[in-house]
Amino acid sequence: MDRLDDMVLFIRVVEARSFTQAADRLSLSKSAVSRRVSDLENRLGARLLNRTTRSLSLTEVGRAFYDRCARIVADVEEAERSVADLHALPRGTLRINAPMSFGMMHIAPAIAEFLRRHPAVEIDMDLNDRYIDLIEEGYDVAVRIGRLRDSSLVARRLAPNRMVVVGSPAYFKSHGRPSHPDDLTGHNCLLYTNAPLADQWQFTVGGSTRSVKVTGSLRVNNGEVLREAAVAGLGIAVLPTFIIGEQIARGQLDVALLDFAAGDSAVHAVYPHGRHLSPKVRVFVDFLAGRFGPVPYWDASLHVLSGG
Repeated sequence: MDRLDDMVLFIRVVEARSFTQAADRLSLSKSAVSRRVSDLENRLGARLLNRTTRSLSLTEVGRAFYDRCARIVADVEEAERSVADLHALPRGTLRINAPMSFGMMHIAPAIAEFLRRHPAVEIDMDLNDRYIDLIEEGYDVAVRIGRLRDSSLVARRLAPNRMVVVGSPAYFKSHGRPSHPDDLTGHNCLLYTNAPLADQWQFTVGGSTRSVKVTGSLRVNNGEVLREAAVAGLGIAVLPTFIIGEQIARGQLDVALLDFAAGDSAVHAVYPHGRHLSPKVRVFVDFLAGRFGPVPYWDASLHVLSGG
């Protein structure tokens, strides 16, 4: 007999604690079940069960073998279910959480296409910059940018998140373009207050990370407001390229200090651990990963500037 079948039979005997009950559950005769367990023991060269007229119990070797068999059979059953899930029709309500600016600019424009591809799915999307607990608040998936705090979640990288220093051509013409991070102390720097240290900008100088303290006339908790202020020539800002990629491509913003850029972070999709990844979550995460990728469309102009 197939070894996996023998493992399943042995598990059923242990769970039932009786050849008779196991035989009933397996639709086999008691003698057939007993014989197969004996054959298994002979093949392994070890007694797995202690038998009396009234009960069965595991030997020490039998307990170790049962534990391994249970894991193997569970893994096989999970693999079969996962294949079935790949072909299952995504359906039901998909609850999504995403940061406000990224959601408005890059997820919202893609929703119609996603729903056309998956008509049995409905989307309930919440856009805000609050750090939410997916499990506590009942979300299926969230898009997160930057450092991941919760290691209990599964994370899939969707795209790089590049932070760059920008100012308008007019601002740089009037005030000069900084050539070193230390030059920023003489500029009007526009501050994003949702950052942990809004007035401490990070750069890579001489192979190590350095903070430069900056000041300016505008402090705000929204990246799009900072972008518009920079485009208007108010000052210099540090912003993610997903917010300013279009303005860089149009020539409304110029990039400065690119050689001193701190290390990139990433855009991730995160979702709770589980033995099953829901088809609706799987297709949504695959959709976003395919839409963005290692060089997302918003980085096209910056990729040219950096020689990529």
